Amino acid sequence: MTTMTETSARFREFKMPDVGEGLTEAEILKWYVQPGDTVTDGQVVCEVETAKAAVELPIPFDGVVHELRFPEGTTVDVGQVIIAVDVVPGGGEAAAEPVVPAAPEPEPAAEPEAPKGRQPVLVGYGVAESSTKRRARKGTEPPAAAAAAIQGELNGHTTVAADVPAPATTVVPESRPLAKPPVRKLAKDLGIDLATVTPTGPGGIITREDVHAAAAPVSAPASAPTAPAAVAEAVAVPVAAAPVPGARETRIPVKGVRKAIAQAMVGSAFTAPHVTEFVTVDVTRMMKLVAELKEDKDMAGVRVNPLLIIAKALLVAIRRNPEVNAAWDEANQEIVQKHYVNLGIAAATPRGLIVPNIKDAHDKTLPQLAAALGELVTTAREGKTSPAAMAGGTVTITNVGVFGVDTGTPILNPGESAILAVGAIKLQPWVHKGKVKPRQVTTLALSFDHRLVDGELGSRVLADVAAILEQPKRLITWA
Repeated sequence: MTTMTETSARFREFKMPDVGEGLTEAEILKWYVQPGDTVTDGQVVCEVETAKAAVELPIPFDGVVHELRFPEGTTVDVGQVIIAVDVVPGGGEAAAEPVVPAAPEPEPAAEPEAPKGRQPVLVGYGVAESSTKRRARKGTEPPAAAAAAIQGELNGHTTVAADVPAPATTVVPESRPLAKPPVRKLAKDLGIDLATVTPTGPGGIITREDVHAAAAPVSAPASAPTAPAAVAEAVAVPVAAAPVPGARETRIPVKGVRKAIAQAMVGSAFTAPHVTEFVTVDVTRMMKLVAELKEDKDMAGVRVNPLLIIAKALLVAIRRNPEVNAAWDEANQEIVQKHYVNLGIAAATPRGLIVPNIKDAHDKTLPQLAAALGELVTTAREGKTSPAAMAGGTVTITNVGVFGVDTGTPILNPGESAILAVGAIKLQPWVHKGKVKPRQVTTLALSFDHRLVDGELGSRVLADVAAILEQPKRLITWA
């Protein structure tokens, strides 16, 4: 669809595109530019959040930012103009004052006058009144605040600030910290002001390492002890809203990814009949294999951890029991057998739980699977997981062990047949070769859709995964 228009030979407008699969709106999370900034074709100008993911939007032409039509925190309909750019700066007409969007104001009691001049245009529907919801961003300072406060938001979960109208003219700072959007996002997630970070990159650019170095001194001096052998690194945990002093309650808007997650989980829980089975297994040999693989030159450059072996074990179990990899077609009352495995990995991110998946995981070698897992976790941690990466999953692994949890009863990702929960790996007394010895032990839980998977099939899959983790040589003999 067209996402830009021309208001004159000088000014061009960029519309909110459909960044998902037929989505109708998106929330502006963060502006990376301000009026007066120079932009080039392909430069990312803002980050928006849909019901599926956060997406960065590049501008399709060169020029100088003239006007930002909406402030951060506003939900904008697809097709609405969000930014105007002066493509002939300093020439032609007299230059107009750059405009920064003011924070939404309460509507007057009297009936407003008919809009004059530019009206929002919904693609395919001609000129019409906009149904855009201008929700005030929680915790966002007005546009006249310092540049560091303008540059980002902390998960949308801060206390409410009073709406303050923007001044007629906004002075754009002469210099802003140089950093790429993912680095800015990392700094905001860690609560680091980029203005205080010492850059070490070429040309004075702030790198990811610079942000981590700045975060190190302000980290909490003591943290909760981690599990002796966590299954994998935890992805960033959502940050809770800071309570207002003296307040007894804090209200957090449910929107974007978090709202979509809630709706999907309710739909899954009350549509698919869930059954969950558990098994506790000695994974001492698996942990030894992990240690050996870390030293293997063929695995150099990729992340090796217990999750990698567990993922491979589940793929082998599915190969031995292919009927478990299926979906329910309600419209046609059919079971759709999948001959491929798109392996989902549940990840907790600042915007909520997401489940990106590794496409065609069944065809990957162990090094390829390790590389794919590493890329998936890194992308999720940075909040850059695309909608396509979360679509089409067939089975999922959720790792509750990174939080020190022994097990749980996971809810199926909508449209999938099974989900495997992996608990914390801990030293426990275990009967081994007739004697009680300390062994590395974990508990697995498999939830499955009982319309697709009966108790016998679900039990075989779970037993196969446990058997492989107990005797990893079965990865060879069973494959």
